[in-house]
Amino acid sequence: MIAAEGVSVRLGGALLVDDVSVELRAGEVLVLVGPNGAGKSTLLAALAGDLPIAGGRALLDGEPVQGWRPVEAARRRSVLPQHNPVSFPFDVRSVVEMGRAPWRGTEQEDDDDTAVAEALRDTGVEHLADRAYPTLSGGEQARVALARVLAQRAPAVLLDEPTAALDVRHQELVLSLARRHARSGGGVLVVLHDLGLAAAHADRVAVLDAGKLVAVGPPAEVCTADLLSAVYRHPVEVFPHPRTGVPVVLPVRSREEQECLS
Repeated sequence: MIAAEGVSVRLGGALLVDDVSVELRAGEVLVLVGPNGAGKSTLLAALAGDLPIAGGRALLDGEPVQGWRPVEAARRRSVLPQHNPVSFPFDVRSVVEMGRAPWRGTEQEDDDDTAVAEALRDTGVEHLADRAYPTLSGGEQARVALARVLAQRAPAVLLDEPTAALDVRHQELVLSLARRHARSGGGVLVVLHDLGLAAAHADRVAVLDAGKLVAVGPPAEVCTADLLSAVYRHPVEVFPHPRTGVPVVLPVRSREEQECLS
């Protein structure tokens, strides 16, 4: 659905993504992880067509992403950036309706009302539909922004830190929606900082460090203590969840740190 073939990105003279090759497949949730400055958001933006690339190719449905007309690209992929500012006091329903813009003038325009209603319901913001977007909390705004992306009904979905402002319940909701979209035949590329969420919800995890792809594969293969400790420059421990077997990733803390936390 979306692929990076030897992609490199330079911004302000700095090489932020260095010769990365990775692909998002239909039917999967692919999670990008890595420390701050690893190039995760930059790679996602390049794959979305929102940043120029200095080398390699970023492909959308097998064609260079920059070659698609914006409306055609928007019918194939939807993007949730880290920040979703709305300067004007649009109500929530109007913000979500913006996701339907790529389908204006097509047969799919008939689905606008249904798509918007489903997106509001699925993200748990139906009761906020008439509220002004700027009056919402950060977590509520994040879920409204996700509803806009879901209402777009693009096969490929790119989410940049969609859980950052959310509590545990809504983190699980967002990633469950991502998995549902993938199971229906779509593909979801997600940038996450929470390694536990990545291991629990990803079909594959791609680890970036200093702009390079370090590893990519199923969580059980990629989320190892040695690899993650090296990448994050902090010791971590990984063990299987006693009920699900999913890798649990925790930082190693000293006794003194534990006492301070308690």
